[in-house]
Amino acid sequence: MGERLVGSGPVLLDVDERGVARLRLNRPEASNGLDVDLLAALHDAVMTCHARPGLRVLVLSGEGRHFCAGGDVKVFASKGAGLPDYLREATSRLQMVVAGLLALPAPVVASVHGFAAGGGGFGLVCAADLVVAAESARFLGGATRVGMAPDAGATVTLPALVGLRKALEIALTNPVLTATEALDAGLLTAVVPEGELAARTEELVATLVAGAPRALAATKWLMWSGLGARVEAQLPEEARTVSELSGSADAREGLDAVIERRAPHFTGD
Repeated sequence: MGERLVGSGPVLLDVDERGVARLRLNRPEASNGLDVDLLAALHDAVMTCHARPGLRVLVLSGEGRHFCAGGDVKVFASKGAGLPDYLREATSRLQMVVAGLLALPAPVVASVHGFAAGGGGFGLVCAADLVVAAESARFLGGATRVGMAPDAGATVTLPALVGLRKALEIALTNPVLTATEALDAGLLTAVVPEGELAARTEELVATLVAGAPRALAATKWLMWSGLGARVEAQLPEEARTVSELSGSADAREGLDAVIERRAPHFTGD
């Protein structure tokens, strides 16, 4: 029998008898957009996974229509002049989540449907060990589109996954990548038809559960260790940059444009 570890709130977490944890973002009404409350709960859940004896795999997914649409722009816009302070806290919490996922001995499998955008969606995808996506999934960096800069360690993980040129294209021009395009770029492990996402995720989980836990943990650590050191060194600089940019007129214009569903007009202020 499984055990429900977090049964309500902005994240849900349970673990089954095999040691497979399922962590689900649970703000479907906001497309699982990240705010401080969700990020705090997400970090607590990741730390719970760290403390869980016998954990074999962590599956990360989102409730509702989307995996995660990134930061909650409506919450951000509502902060007005207080946005830099709010984002300083939000990015700090997101940093801890990413560091926790990278350091977790158990492999992290992201199961993605709908949109994966911004530091929340796109950044968490980059920080996962393996990623299975539905054919209908879409991927967007999106930070510069709203006058911000990438966070969640993506300034290190994304170039490592797709190469520097492709990473710069994604970060600077903000294309909406189809699942096939994201797979071809090296961002994903597998793409499957919509109705097969759960089954393909479970197939991958079963393969990992059948593996040698210590060997998988050691291999994950070896793969991420050199890169992970660079991610941790870069996280404070990402947070400082995002907080600084969020106080600009362009950032306010970018957020307003997303909410009003129009193209932004940036002035460099």
